[in-house]
Amino acid sequence: MLAPGRAGCRAESTTGDTAFLRAMLDAEAALTRAQAALGLAPAEAARAVGAACDAARFDARELALRARDGGNPVIPLVARLTAALPAALAPYVHRGATSQDILDTAAMLVAARTLEPVLADLDRTERALARLAARHRDTVMPGRTLTQHAVPTTFGLKAAGWRSLVLDARDRLRSVRAGLPAQLGGAAGTLAAFGAYGPAAGEATETGAEAGDGTVGAGTAGTAGAAEAALRLPAVFAGELGLAEPALPWHTLRTPVADLAAALAFTAGALGKPAADVLTLSRTEIGELSEGAGGGSSAMPHKANPVRAMLIAAAARRAPALAATLLGSMTAEDERPAGAWHAEWEPLRDLLRLAGGAARDAAELAEGLRVHDGTMREHLYLTHGLIVSERLSAELAPLVGRARAKALLTDAARRTRTEGATLAEVLATVLADEPALGGLDPAVLTDLTDPTRYTGGAGALTDRALERR
Repeated sequence: MLAPGRAGCRAESTTGDTAFLRAMLDAEAALTRAQAALGLAPAEAARAVGAACDAARFDARELALRARDGGNPVIPLVARLTAALPAALAPYVHRGATSQDILDTAAMLVAARTLEPVLADLDRTERALARLAARHRDTVMPGRTLTQHAVPTTFGLKAAGWRSLVLDARDRLRSVRAGLPAQLGGAAGTLAAFGAYGPAAGEATETGAEAGDGTVGAGTAGTAGAAEAALRLPAVFAGELGLAEPALPWHTLRTPVADLAAALAFTAGALGKPAADVLTLSRTEIGELSEGAGGGSSAMPHKANPVRAMLIAAAARRAPALAATLLGSMTAEDERPAGAWHAEWEPLRDLLRLAGGAARDAAELAEGLRVHDGTMREHLYLTHGLIVSERLSAELAPLVGRARAKALLTDAARRTRTEGATLAEVLATVLADEPALGGLDPAVLTDLTDPTRYTGGAGALTDRALERR
């Protein structure tokens, strides 16, 4: 109820408790399949664990409450899952793994599944912005710096800039998505237990050695084969899940989470830029833009609030602090940390949801945005030509010197503001007695002070930006 920015977006369902539960079960099932593929578990165990890993059989709320005993939900999940299997196969549940292996892998699965709709919405957004940029390539509007009119620009260039940020976000998320790794290291990141358990009874190891007889120290050749299989296990495990193979167990090497956090925060900020512009330019006293379907007010029937832009702006403001928590968790002591890992779970889920909601809202905003080009043109003349004073400075400096040109234009600007005349009219008087000029044709002054004729390379820059795919 307090998160309308993400309400109803696909990221909400892909990051819920049920989604995390399903991802943890997927990890457990994939682990047993991978072990079976390497001769570290019987095929029957892989089938049985896979069949038992049905999220509908588990109560997420119960797991959450029981998680308080051990500090994470994997411990009660494994207990429930083990109890669901026949006694002969139960030992192969979670065999050799630690809780962080499963929860980290589940987090990467959840992220991967959430980034797909986020990327799809970013694609929608960039396509809509590309159409706006092309349509308004030559729509002139006031450029604003430090809240004031600066020089003319075009709405096409502004929209092309928004699109460039969206593409930057897309590229970062694609790169992160491709590198999301599985996690597998065992208790302290050495993979020791996966080899110590040895090959499954009756199964051959990768070296062809037969399993031992079950007694301590039995089957040296089999143990060596199991150790070799254990080193291969992370790659097979990752392949089962469609995740990247980890170079090392990353229990306290939190690059994957840090990269994901940075990309998500960047995405929120990148979408926040067009949202901020829309919020400014849709103000009543500006009115150069408006949302296609503005939101209503509980008290004022006349209002059409820029709700999509507002929600995106809210996400952009929250994301950096969440990313900071995740980056701070990189300072993780020992081989597995106390608290640093636990601090990641909620901020990561919130970041995924913020990015998902913002991407959905950005697509709707861009697809429905209304551009009031007539109002933009009117606003070019609010300063009676002063918006092109930079051009006049560049034109006059070679003729009278930079200092003299500045003095003349400063005086002309003052008179334009106080006398209510246009800059062209004032300059016709100011420059008439300037010896180096010998008087300027009023038509030339009118042309030089026309804002629509001073957009520089805006059109070409827009074209260049739209070449990016």
